[in-house]
Amino acid sequence: MIRKVKFIYSFVIAVLLVQSLNAKVDSFNPISFVKDTLPNGLSVVYSIDKSAPIVATIVHYRIGSRYETPGRTGYTHFFEHLMFEATNAYERAAIDKFVEEAGGTLNAHTAFDETVYYLKLPSNYLEMALWIESSRMRGLKIDSIGVATQKGVVSEELKMRRENTAYGTLLDKMFENLFKGTNYEWTVIGSLEDIQNAKIEDFRDFYDGYYYPNNATLVICGDFDLAEARNLVEKYFGRLPRKEIPKEKPMVIKPLEKAVYEEIEDDKAQLPGIFVGYLGVSSSDPDYYPLSILGDILAAGESSRFYQKLVDKDKISLSASFFPYALEKAGTIIFYSIAAPEKSADENIKAMDDIIKDIINKGVTEEELQKAKNIKEASFVGDKQDVLSKAQSLASNDAYFGDPGLINTEIEKYMSVTLDDVKRVAKKYFSTDKRVVLVYKPKSKS
Repeated sequence: MIRKVKFIYSFVIAVLLVQSLNAKVDSFNPISFVKDTLPNGLSVVYSIDKSAPIVATIVHYRIGSRYETPGRTGYTHFFEHLMFEATNAYERAAIDKFVEEAGGTLNAHTAFDETVYYLKLPSNYLEMALWIESSRMRGLKIDSIGVATQKGVVSEELKMRRENTAYGTLLDKMFENLFKGTNYEWTVIGSLEDIQNAKIEDFRDFYDGYYYPNNATLVICGDFDLAEARNLVEKYFGRLPRKEIPKEKPMVIKPLEKAVYEEIEDDKAQLPGIFVGYLGVSSSDPDYYPLSILGDILAAGESSRFYQKLVDKDKISLSASFFPYALEKAGTIIFYSIAAPEKSADENIKAMDDIIKDIINKGVTEEELQKAKNIKEASFVGDKQDVLSKAQSLASNDAYFGDPGLINTEIEKYMSVTLDDVKRVAKKYFSTDKRVVLVYKPKSKS
């Protein structure tokens, strides 16, 4: 089974526009939940959904790549893989077998601020899910076989992402320039050299620093009995010890001192790729909501301003969109265009800049704003239809804000965005030449 690191960005797709005609917030039933905190510090959120005999569990660890240190990067991502190895309770490769034979699915993702493990199973397998998660929370076997195996897997993934993919160093270069001097400077996947040089003791120290109940949120969502679930949580997690988590070094995000422009010769690229990165805001900043709406209007989907002008009208681009990253401590918006054959990077940059300047000067239309809100509304309602997506949202809101109830109310912040808000954030964040521009050019055949 292939597990992929989940980078925190998404493309708004056309399906959402169809859904928006039918899915409305006023028809949305609020998600009910109960939150407990065990004596060892584990935060537990229960949400009952009897619509299908399925249960999902999420274990959200407050440990992402930003908690690493120079020379020891990529450890969090490495553990995303290692946690599927053996524990004190079961042997190597057993976890996949257990879940697949039960008719369930499992996966994980790592990001800058989090590592998340999730299981989705028939509801009568809830106990197995909690047994698995508790055993790898404090019983993971970090031995030579598992470490050597996952070093090979992760090393190949690193090479594939950076060396064998067009524009493969994009995120490394973008984050290095945007967040220089902070722990967002390196990307989630980390350094190949750091992973290859790491010793078993290094990994054991990392595991023993962060993988404890008081550094995690457990969510159970689906068809279960609350009293029974509480007893099972106590049985499997209540006995686990808590430990003081290493203190994080304060992180100060500074404005860019100057514009950054770099051209990269890329032998995997068939066409020029233009990537323009601006500093944005964290997920807790009030400006996150109008900035997210603005990003959608500018570059999300075929009806966006970027696509309409660069692809449909001027035909200087084959694809134009964006990667929004709203992290816990900072954020960025990276716009991109893949230039059409015989079209230049300069043409594409100028066209993107002209569109942004037009919004800074004139704002957006009421129609554009409402359409963007409809997309957010449809996504909000659609994400609550599946027990796993509900569990993920409950876990994130608890881990970052201490309030799972935000699953029901966050949409109100999008709906309250005004035309003036959109114009204001456009000027505040995009009326600057202090940005990072990366131009990837196909390698000359000569």
